[in-house]
Amino acid sequence: MAVALRLSRRGRTKRPFYRIVAADAEKRRDGRFLEMLGTYDVLQDPPAIKLDQERTKYWIEHGAKPSQTVQSIIAKEIPGYYEEIEKRRLDKLQASRAKRKAASK
Repeated sequence: MAVALRLSRRGRTKRPFYRIVAADAEKRRDGRFLEMLGTYDVLQDPPAIKLDQERTKYWIEHGAKPSQTVQSIIAKEIPGYYEEIEKRRLDKLQASRAKRKAASK
């Protein structure tokens, strides 16, 4: 089961309010979800964002893929988090390359 972090729409016609949820990628946009991680209210100026940072990090570390919108929200709420993830990924990749190179000699 692939997990996606995405927005689930609530509210009434022309008055959107979104939940940030962790859901099975194959489920409908507003269907069943695994966990609610926060809210996103676009009608306020500036948009109001509430995000459970610890649970969001947990889901990302366990392989959840955020949508583009949720990824931009996370980048605003947790500055430097994606850079940290990318640095860890590159360090791991370089370590495995060095290990393979040492084994081939």
